[in-house]
Amino acid sequence: MLALDLEEGSHIMGVTASDGNQSVTQSFTVTVTTEVETANYYDTAYGLEGGQLKAELHEIIDGHTELSYSQVWDALKVTDEDPNNPNNVVLLYSGESRSKNLNGGNVGDWNREHTWAKSHGGFGTARGAGTDIHHLRPTDVQVNGLRGNLDFDYGGAAVAGCDGCLRTSSSWEPPNEVKGDVARMLFYMAVRYEAEDPVDLELNEQLNNGSAPYHGKLSVLLEWHEQDPVSEWEQQRNEKIEDIQGNRNPFIDHPEWAESIWSAS
Repeated sequence: MLALDLEEGSHIMGVTASDGNQSVTQSFTVTVTTEVETANYYDTAYGLEGGQLKAELHEIIDGHTELSYSQVWDALKVTDEDPNNPNNVVLLYSGESRSKNLNGGNVGDWNREHTWAKSHGGFGTARGAGTDIHHLRPTDVQVNGLRGNLDFDYGGAAVAGCDGCLRTSSSWEPPNEVKGDVARMLFYMAVRYEAEDPVDLELNEQLNNGSAPYHGKLSVLLEWHEQDPVSEWEQQRNEKIEDIQGNRNPFIDHPEWAESIWSAS
């Protein structure tokens, strides 16, 4: 038996059989994944529910490598790379593919959207919550400005430059294609940042949370989580983020845990 030590990813293999007169070669692809490692990652969380599950997941994903805000630029060029064009990133909300080189603050550029608005808890762009790429996404500068620090809910007026986005004075509704993505990013933040951290983030049923360390609207986020299931894009992004900052989003790996933690809220 031949044993091979292969890196994660896809590998094209070939096997040749010969009887001395003629030979036949068969090619095939071997894919190496980290499913077992991912299962082990959550060993201590299995069987738990509610607050106990939330607390244990916090312990598992706590202590990640914290980036500087300037390092986030390069990280997003990796995590949000367009699979159909490696020179571009895919923008949150608008879904547009835009050149990696157009990062900045001018019209036509993309910048670093804090899905959990950085004013909700006042963590700004400090290492930790302010630079955690699990909730930072490339977004069109103008769309980012219109979203501002609004909480998430249904309804509102159409947003220029963002098909499917709706906005009121107190809420933001993203397109259907990324509703679940938004929900799972906020679930992650509410578990990752707890009382012993510089900021303790929690989800609630309110709009206009302002500078308080809360984000709404929880019931709506749970609906979006169900309506827009985890995509292959999110799974791949989760893997890339683990490579960069060393932790995972549990709600991408185990979507059922959101209901377990927040169903009674």
